[in-house]
Amino acid sequence: MGGTAAQFAVALGIGLLIGLERERHKGSGPGREAAGIRTFALVSLLGAASMRLAGPSAVTVAGVFVAALALVGYAQRRHDDPGITTEVSLVVAFVLGALTQRDLALAAALAVVVTLLLAWRGQLHHLVRDVLTEHELHDALLFLVAAVVVLPLVPDTQVGPYAALNPFTIWRLVVIVGAINGLGYVAVRIVGPRLGLPIAGFASGFVSSTATIATMGGRVSEEPALSRHAVAAAVLSTIATLIQMMIVVGATSRAALGELAVPLGVGAVVAAAYGLLFAGRAARSPAPRQLEEGHAFDLKVPVLLAALIATITVLSAALEAWLGKTGITVGTAAAGLADPHAASASAASFVADGNITAQAAAVPILAALTANAVVKAIVARTTGGRRYGSQVSVGLVLVVAAAWIAYALTHVV
Repeated sequence: MGGTAAQFAVALGIGLLIGLERERHKGSGPGREAAGIRTFALVSLLGAASMRLAGPSAVTVAGVFVAALALVGYAQRRHDDPGITTEVSLVVAFVLGALTQRDLALAAALAVVVTLLLAWRGQLHHLVRDVLTEHELHDALLFLVAAVVVLPLVPDTQVGPYAALNPFTIWRLVVIVGAINGLGYVAVRIVGPRLGLPIAGFASGFVSSTATIATMGGRVSEEPALSRHAVAAAVLSTIATLIQMMIVVGATSRAALGELAVPLGVGAVVAAAYGLLFAGRAARSPAPRQLEEGHAFDLKVPVLLAALIATITVLSAALEAWLGKTGITVGTAAAGLADPHAASASAASFVADGNITAQAAAVPILAALTANAVVKAIVARTTGGRRYGSQVSVGLVLVVAAAWIAYALTHVV
């Protein structure tokens, strides 16, 4: 009885939660909404009782009844408000009430999400109409297709040369990196130039740390007075690289993440300390100009990353077949010159497939981080000149050294 009572209590809570939000927008007079907090509570309980007493058949009949009531309510006020949000919400409350009898936690979680969507109506409309550009909205839709439509259809099995590729794992990384890149872009839009390049550089690092370093180097070439801002931004962007590496590795193999969490975490702390040192000095410098806007959820980067992961994985498998375990280190380090995330995911995938141990994957991943730092140092020197390049390079050396030392202390000593 305790479980049944809890299910009906949650169903009542769902109806009250959604109904409370709708009650605030119900209005008054002849044009008011037909359904309020009491109606939503009763409908949610009706869904729960239908599922409990007679199962799916009763839910279907009761659902048709609720939908009919919603249509009647809409028809009575459509001349005043053509929206159907309340009517749809009423049906959703009924479905969630029925869902409490099958999956209590999922029903409660979905109820919270639905209520937030309803409550954030103004903010969401402002975001879509006034904040997001046409390109940004297009990219967001592409990302949703990749995450919601494509991902569930991708097979979760080993294919390709040496059976080294798992399409589901690769595409899941596309979704994860796409989400991270989008969040990084949004952070740049929210922060703006008011708080300076350092914070924006950190956020931009989630899109591409190497590109951020190159962009900041170009700014230094145009405005030498922004040197401290740019160095702080460049080094802080490497924190994003380390965070992404941990997320990508963890998404592929939790065991590999366990081996690398401390080294990568220590590297991130050192990067933060060095970047904040320059950020503090930059606080007294002139404020930078407005940052350029680009795409939000741009899938080109994660799709290219997926192709790179596939290539690296096959090459690493071939090197392992030819050279043994040493081949994975050589292949991963070489791949790190282009992208440490792809290289890290490739090495972690061998752990997930049981080809190597998590500890054996740590050295190749740290080697990829080191190789990528070399590339970043070259980019910094080329785009920003000797002083900018030297200051960024020192920070990169400290980050990489800290990661290797932390690995040695936790795995060797």
